[in-house]
Amino acid sequence: MLMVQLGQCNGVLGQYPKLSPLVRRRKERIQRSISLQAQALPSRTQRIMESIAVEGEVGGAGGAYSYNALKRLDHIWSSICSTVTVSQEPQQVVSSIPGVSSHSDLTGKVVDKFDVVVCGGTLGIFIATALSAKGLQVGVVERNTLKGREQEWNISRKELLELVDVGILEENDIEQAIAMNFNPNRCGFEDKGEIWVKDILNLGVSPVKLIEIVKKRFISLGGVIFEGCSVSSISIYEDASVLKLAKGNILSSRLIIDAMGNFSPVVKQIRRGKKPDGVCLVVGSCARGFKDNSASDIIYSSSSVKKVGDSEAQYFWEAFPAGSGPLDRTTYMFTYVSPQPGSPKLEELLEDFWDLMPEYQGVSLDNLEILRVIYGIFPTYRDSPLPAAFDRILQFGDASGIQSPVSFGGFGSLTRHLGRLSAGVYEAINGDFLDASSLSLLNPYMPNLSASWLFQRAMSAKKNSNVPSEFINELLYVNFQSMQKLGDPVLRPFLQDVIQFWALSKTLGLVMLTKPQIIPSIFKQVGIPVLLDWSSHFFMLGYYTFLSTYADPVIRPFLTAFPSKMKYEWKRYLEAWKYGSGLDYKL
Repeated sequence: MLMVQLGQCNGVLGQYPKLSPLVRRRKERIQRSISLQAQALPSRTQRIMESIAVEGEVGGAGGAYSYNALKRLDHIWSSICSTVTVSQEPQQVVSSIPGVSSHSDLTGKVVDKFDVVVCGGTLGIFIATALSAKGLQVGVVERNTLKGREQEWNISRKELLELVDVGILEENDIEQAIAMNFNPNRCGFEDKGEIWVKDILNLGVSPVKLIEIVKKRFISLGGVIFEGCSVSSISIYEDASVLKLAKGNILSSRLIIDAMGNFSPVVKQIRRGKKPDGVCLVVGSCARGFKDNSASDIIYSSSSVKKVGDSEAQYFWEAFPAGSGPLDRTTYMFTYVSPQPGSPKLEELLEDFWDLMPEYQGVSLDNLEILRVIYGIFPTYRDSPLPAAFDRILQFGDASGIQSPVSFGGFGSLTRHLGRLSAGVYEAINGDFLDASSLSLLNPYMPNLSASWLFQRAMSAKKNSNVPSEFINELLYVNFQSMQKLGDPVLRPFLQDVIQFWALSKTLGLVMLTKPQIIPSIFKQVGIPVLLDWSSHFFMLGYYTFLSTYADPVIRPFLTAFPSKMKYEWKRYLEAWKYGSGLDYKL
């Protein structure tokens, strides 16, 4: 910026050769001073964030609130968007070593031996506790203090009760963790109409309370937690995984579960620096001063596509009452983008947030007390869930990519798959089925997850797409309107990130009948290659629905007669059909 300003100043001076060198230098100094002052002025986001007292930040998505942490995350995001090809391999955290661990030079230093070590405690504590409840010896490694963030998680009661079903919590524990209950819940798109539902993502759960309850349960079951410890290296032997921590601790485990989230160093090594196929950028705030504060928005759009810097973005909103006080409300603004040069930064989105949020919520920013500022990056990949790339290591939660590409939180997905995964891991440990091929059956191809990619692409603004700026809102509204007409069996699973073949088929059919003129714009927006790829996943969604409905009842009675390895494999196939078709979801 400084060079541009000086160049302009020099160009002007060049038109007046009569000016003395002394005057010219003085003008240059003044211009340079003005430019530097403009650069030094803090943004509105910086002023707001630095005025808020930030207590200890925690691990997991959304666990950091400071301005410095925002700048660090924006730096990571900029590097993801860069056109520069990664010239060096990601850090090699995992190495496979021939032979058994007893022949290594680390054996005498092993501190503890476990059946399972879970790396990443914020969400990892849930599967760690489920496995401990089954009698396994489990350790948890967490680089920070293991505690939940202040900002609530949104979920439905039905999903939350999954934690009771797998034996992690009692029902009264659930009530203690619920910070807020709100109804009804709105979906709306740029004044085209509103759809109201009840009991969908209508609970605000306190991660602080929930994780504290689960943590106590885990310790009572004999679990061990290593707090303030980050992973340095993992060595895979034929009989064990040896985990070295940055503090020097060395642990031995039959299986390591990688629950280190979207930016897990193990996942970076597996993906070899590959860019995400799509990213959900999220910013927001929890603020005090909302008098009308009873209902929530699941997804709402108040405007068409907007220009943000060198890019374009379609903003969506989610808002709900917060549990910290009757006037407190959490508001998220999010958008879907492809990582490329010119993609908007989080701080740019926050600058738009301060302009747009008051109008959306019907308040004045001057009348609000900002309690915390929220931001996050949620990368997603088409080849998700991530199969096991190493023996004795399994990805879990956000690290595995099991969450929907249109979701920016993995807690609901975790509760949905926790029972399946904890049972599968337990069987893999007991049967010693810990090779990469066997573990990959726990993170199988799921066509309903792959089919969700079309929705993220359709909701992402594209430059030069040759579609009207209001197209995304129009498309979403006609889809939601069609699902509402088709009733709860279609609408409710979709709102909880579950895609089912018959529900999707009926919705698409009704959209084409009621709004056929929108079809050409869909082709322009998402592109023919994406539609062809999606068609294959849609076909597989139907195929998995058929297999789960008709083949599963035929095969299941014979499972008890199968050899143990064959039984393990076929149970995973049946689960893949069921969960991959969305038939695990019950109203």
